[in-house]
Amino acid sequence: MTEPAPKSGMENPAVLDAIAYDQHTDEVTLAMYELRNWSDLDLQLFQLQEKLNSYASFALDGELAETYPDFVGKRVRIQLRTPHEPPDKVMEFVALIREQLSFQNVIFEVVHIENDENEGCGAPGGCGCQHS
Repeated sequence: MTEPAPKSGMENPAVLDAIAYDQHTDEVTLAMYELRNWSDLDLQLFQLQEKLNSYASFALDGELAETYPDFVGKRVRIQLRTPHEPPDKVMEFVALIREQLSFQNVIFEVVHIENDENEGCGAPGGCGCQHS
């Protein structure tokens, strides 16, 4: 019997939801997904902080370079991909994190996705990316 796959998205900071390399921009994108409505704001804000800490550590502490040596020296973009507009409190947090990550030459952005974007890919939010 196989174990079920660990839950991904913001609920699991230990899982890298998706990674992709864009040849045109020479950037590596690390994407996290929040497919739930922003109805439990305190919990979701905490989960976002945990997931961001995990992604930033992965990108900046050498694990990205160790796991994907072809990506050494590439600019890193972290995306929060969600079909639901984050509330103001989340966007205020995003602005603070964006500023802090910019000092490390890491871009952080929120990307609106369509609900049907998860068709075909099998990953949360689906993106056609290389998934870890």
